[in-house]
Amino acid sequence: MRHNFDLTGRVALITGGAGILGREMTRSLADCGAQVVVVDRDRERIDATLADVTGKVDGAVCDIADRAALEQLCDKIERDFGPVDILLNNAATKSENFFEPFESYSEEDWDYVMNVNVNGARNGCQVFGRRMAERGRGSIINTLSIYGIMAPDQRIYEGSFYEGRSINTPAIYSVSKAALWGLTRYLASYWADRGVRVNAVTPGGAYSGQNDIFVQNYSARIPMGRMAQPAELGGAVVYLASDASSYVTGHNLVVDGGLNIW
Repeated sequence: MRHNFDLTGRVALITGGAGILGREMTRSLADCGAQVVVVDRDRERIDATLADVTGKVDGAVCDIADRAALEQLCDKIERDFGPVDILLNNAATKSENFFEPFESYSEEDWDYVMNVNVNGARNGCQVFGRRMAERGRGSIINTLSIYGIMAPDQRIYEGSFYEGRSINTPAIYSVSKAALWGLTRYLASYWADRGVRVNAVTPGGAYSGQNDIFVQNYSARIPMGRMAQPAELGGAVVYLASDASSYVTGHNLVVDGGLNIW
């Protein structure tokens, strides 16, 4: 069974690969032998990731909302490393007024987040997934959120801060991640007979510097009694990327410490 998790010879592309979760997903894929291409809009974050992760890792600055740019990137990757076998749509964004109340949430902020979180993933699936289907093989993994499949408990946000700023989970985040789950299921069926598996991984809340009040409030909602560590998503991603899940498509692998069972 061990060889089924081996990604040697596979080319993996991860959008948002220089973020908090993305860096650990990159590390896990590289540890299992994949040639990983980290895509992000921030060159400095890419360089920091490349310096931190060992293995076959490269980086590219690209705006995933720009389909033409993704097409050019796809051509370059194929020239440099070969066809992309694994696409991990992990990128997500926040608008300037991301934490505004729903009643006053602007159309501009809403559309901006949807353009990256949903349209960006759609672009990736169209550009890279199409070529996978033409070759008859591939694995696509979409990163959702626990709040794409269940509603947030608004009570945990009282007194909660991140990097000195009051936080919540805005409706746009839940809506965009729920939409991505719909796209996942649709494409899993659409490409099932073309050798392309399409799955999702849903992280619960991962610790990344939130204040003690939030950590305590959130952890109290979790059967396992704590937040996730970013590295704990790696195993789920490797499983869905590898031959270990060769008969799995249209699945949402939830990694949330048990939150969704309550």
